[in-house]
Amino acid sequence: MEAEKREDARGFPRWRLARGPVVLPDERPPGAQAVVLALQHVVAMFGSTALAPLLMGFDPNLAILFSGIATLLFFVVVGGRVPSYLGSSFAFIAVVVAATGYSGSGPNPNLPVALGGIVAAGAVYAVIGIAVMRAGDAWIGRLMPPAVTGAIVAAIGLNLAPIGVKGISGSGLDTGIGLFTILAVGLSAAYLPGAARRLPLLIGAVAATLLYGVLANGLGLAKPLDLGRIADAPWFGWPHFTTPVFEPSAIWLVAPVALVLVAENLGHVKAIDAMTGRNLDPYLGRAFLGDGLATMLSGFFGGTGVTTYAENMGVMAVTRIYSTLVFALAGVVAILFGLSPKFGAAILVIPGPVIGGLSVVVFGLITAAAGRIFVENRVDFSRTRILLTVGTALVLGAGDFTVRLGSFTLGGIGTATAAAILLYHLLRDEPA
Repeated sequence: MEAEKREDARGFPRWRLARGPVVLPDERPPGAQAVVLALQHVVAMFGSTALAPLLMGFDPNLAILFSGIATLLFFVVVGGRVPSYLGSSFAFIAVVVAATGYSGSGPNPNLPVALGGIVAAGAVYAVIGIAVMRAGDAWIGRLMPPAVTGAIVAAIGLNLAPIGVKGISGSGLDTGIGLFTILAVGLSAAYLPGAARRLPLLIGAVAATLLYGVLANGLGLAKPLDLGRIADAPWFGWPHFTTPVFEPSAIWLVAPVALVLVAENLGHVKAIDAMTGRNLDPYLGRAFLGDGLATMLSGFFGGTGVTTYAENMGVMAVTRIYSTLVFALAGVVAILFGLSPKFGAAILVIPGPVIGGLSVVVFGLITAAAGRIFVENRVDFSRTRILLTVGTALVLGAGDFTVRLGSFTLGGIGTATAAAILLYHLLRDEPA
């Protein structure tokens, strides 16, 4: 009996078949449904994971491949306990461009130098993860009580909100398609029968893409979908691997990004904690370690640094399916996509306003998850300390307040996280 308890605490879950509408991390949906759910997660992450390498002059197919490998590595390191997808991190863009002098067009000629910095950042991140594992998790609850956790989760969603809004604001048709996407997702989640109700994002994306195709390719009302790129792309193709070069100047410039990733991952894990109703603090150090090792592995072969993805947290929020097995399957699907330019081309054909509409839903659900944290923990907003902590974090996150100290840059999610933690512990409530 004691051995079984140790296995449950430290080994992989048994993943019993789920019986209700909510699928917990240690449960699994039926086999065929799990594969389609994994595809839905890949669709959610694909746009951002392909965009980040393009902005840095990396190979997007290689980034997709290593996002899948990174997700599987993370899955193993956390023992299948934390549902999360790892994709290309945008936190590296500014420092990689600065370290390589990238002009913003075509392959990055100084890619090996950037890779050396990315590997170093992953190493720093992994060391932080080991330190957290050795220190235990009791300090996390004291550092981040529900008021702080809720503020950080809401800041993540609000920080990402402009991406979704921009995606559906290009033209009248873009707005219409974006709103149709949102409506299609909502109707799918609320009214479709059985298993189909668990695939609202995938169904909404397909329905909106078909509508766009009719209006653009059929009626000529917008830029037509380039279906030729799917036909021209090969079914199989090896990405181009690149070996890192370790230059001290680039390492000093890129490695501090590890601190940004810690802030992001901390907020993401706490958000998943709130969604699943599970205390994931004991796995926080392992989550840092998994993310750091995955970043190192990706950098060693020419891929981008990786981080846990908010897009996939939003998918969990709308489907209420948190099974970690689905994320392992999503990693396998992403690896197949990374090795098949044709599948990658098919995903990239999805119109921008459809991606924008999906983003509005996903990022909105992340923000709304903060309300659940506040309500379930009875956070008292009559306290000045709480009001200032939450209010400041939300504005810094929504406004994407960025701090630049030399080569070190901390974006809106990082500044919101730091502000929430610092204010909560520096301030004291007024006397009664």
